[in-house]
Amino acid sequence: MAEEFLSRKLDERRKMDAFRQLRLPEGKVDFCSNDYLGVATRGLIGDVAGGHGSMGSRLLAGNYALAEEAEGMLAEYHGAEAGLLFNSGYDANLGVLSSVPQKGDFIIYDSLCHASIRDGMRLSFAKAFSFLHNDVGDLEKKLKAADGGTRFVVTESVFSMDGDMAPLREMVEACRRYGAQLIVDEAHATGIIGENGEGLVYELGLQGDCFARIHTFGKAAGCHGAVVLGSSLLRDYLINFSRSFIYTTALSPMSVKAIMAAFGLLPSLGAERAQLRAHIERFRGAGIRYGRVDSRTPIQVVIVPGNAEVRALAGRLQAGGLDVRPILSPTVPKGSERLRIVLHAFNTEEEIDRLLELLK
Repeated sequence: MAEEFLSRKLDERRKMDAFRQLRLPEGKVDFCSNDYLGVATRGLIGDVAGGHGSMGSRLLAGNYALAEEAEGMLAEYHGAEAGLLFNSGYDANLGVLSSVPQKGDFIIYDSLCHASIRDGMRLSFAKAFSFLHNDVGDLEKKLKAADGGTRFVVTESVFSMDGDMAPLREMVEACRRYGAQLIVDEAHATGIIGENGEGLVYELGLQGDCFARIHTFGKAAGCHGAVVLGSSLLRDYLINFSRSFIYTTALSPMSVKAIMAAFGLLPSLGAERAQLRAHIERFRGAGIRYGRVDSRTPIQVVIVPGNAEVRALAGRLQAGGLDVRPILSPTVPKGSERLRIVLHAFNTEEEIDRLLELLK
């Protein structure tokens, strides 16, 4: 079969110096994974026994008592009324945003929201508009202009490509003034922010002000899957209308046991969270020659405009034994290409100093 049309698109990507390839681990110092607390790296959950298959969709043969027990545990952990498990954070965002907002409704989302949020909005019949990143004034303008249906405001608590945090208190006030429903993706706050890693919404005491929260388990929790938290009514709605929940095989019992083991472990990792905060301050306080995004989270961004330029710097860090990956356009806007450096509790001060020295 002729596949020239595929080659043409890939050649375009190569000309942009943006061609992506899969790489295997090479034993370098980890400054790129989302295993912030080392749960996966250090095998802290251990070997989890259980079934490898759930045998079907939750609505058919794939529901089981352990899944519902986990949903109740996760809801309690994060201070929500109810929760519903999804196979990934991508599936959760897709499921909520494609099914809840209806024709005549409005989705107003932060301009830097994750691709999974954008894909969910594309599948919705609602109208979608972005507001300037973390700009509550611009959000209010968009809320005021959106007249007629239900308004949904969507943000991340910690942004995956910049590492900064949403001004959630101010956003909640804006949503109250305009009767809007707030949806927060807590993927990169789960396990990290809050006394026991409950997330930014919980730390700020805003649980009752959120229509929905999405917590994913593939970052600090060191396993896989996601949960949508909200009211019991929202849970029932998603069971009935969310296609990414209905038409897929459920998480296996083994996966759900790993989730429960991870959330049993997270409260005991206070020392790791403190170590991580110390590493963040160490990195933030050091001088480097490149521009940065102001972040107080494990995601530290070094701006190196140009795909070729950021690739070259990443190559020098890789040659120095440090696993740092470049983020290229079009994943980020042209001119804001970057190194996305992820700090971990298990990184040593010597490793961070070596990284900083190479960036000087």
